[in-house]
Amino acid sequence: MRWNVRPWGRLLFSVCLALAVGAGVTAQEQPKDQPKASDAEFKDARKVEAAADAQGRLQAAGAFLKKYPKSELRPQLAQLVVAKIGDVTDPAQRLTLAENFRTLFNEPAEADLINPTLLSAYLKTNHTDEAFALAAKVADSLPNPVPLLTDLSFAGYAQAQQQIVKYLSQSIQYAGRAIELLESDKKPANLDAATWSDYKTKLLPSLYQVQGFLLFAGGDAATAKTKLTKAVALNPADAMNYALLGNIRNDEYQSLATQYKAATGATQTDLLKQAEAVLDQVIDDYAHAVALAAGNPRYQGMHDQLMQDLEAYYKYRHKGSTDGLQALIDKYKQPASVKP
Repeated sequence: MRWNVRPWGRLLFSVCLALAVGAGVTAQEQPKDQPKASDAEFKDARKVEAAADAQGRLQAAGAFLKKYPKSELRPQLAQLVVAKIGDVTDPAQRLTLAENFRTLFNEPAEADLINPTLLSAYLKTNHTDEAFALAAKVADSLPNPVPLLTDLSFAGYAQAQQQIVKYLSQSIQYAGRAIELLESDKKPANLDAATWSDYKTKLLPSLYQVQGFLLFAGGDAATAKTKLTKAVALNPADAMNYALLGNIRNDEYQSLATQYKAATGATQTDLLKQAEAVLDQVIDDYAHAVALAAGNPRYQGMHDQLMQDLEAYYKYRHKGSTDGLQALIDKYKQPASVKP
């Protein structure tokens, strides 16, 4: 899931210039709350504002800063350039522009302006190492952190699926922080209520699912199960939630089966009961997942694999018969009108 993150709100630099230049005010007559700058600085600053695209604004800003490196107009110029970079839709171009911005505008406060755009560009161009390195430094200062925290969580999820686990800890943390912000309703001031509501509806279940998967991959099956159970409660129509829960319980079953084989007497009998109870939960989870995944191309591979396992386990628990299996699956199918 990807959420486009708009940069900081545009500063209408033209307002500042209109007050200081367009209205005929000279550098000596500038209002007290306006940046102190010469007429020549304001004239050159207008060239930055007038540039048609991000590259043009960067070039004009570079020329300006070469002449006036200590100008009080730097903050306004930086925001003008960031606003144009935010309009660029190609991720690779956006990344190049953001990196060039950081080279040109190298003061800490200026870097803060471009960090959300740069972090998003790193993620969208699969510069995962750079994204997580930057996130470790700037995640606390992001003006609207939820979308980027979510993207970071999903990036860690994608890496974990490829058996790359070096981002597990960070990804679990970022998912948890996004969940906390959403559940505590800490809406950023620069975000409208409708978008925030959309985040809570769509992002929250996915974040619990991703966090559950990452916790499971990191060896914390108990907490993973809690998170996935929450994901099911928030979005009971998502097949992946049940598939992951079933996999966690399947591991529990396999562990109990191994212990059963090594045990004797009453202990073995007790372990058999435990194993069969867990296996029944696995069957139910997989039946849910198969039912909800049916007809969804995204989940076709998962559906087919789970169906094989489900049939084998069902036969084991029903004396080699599949009688009743299809009815179990059908019970969990969603009407077409509510399928995700």
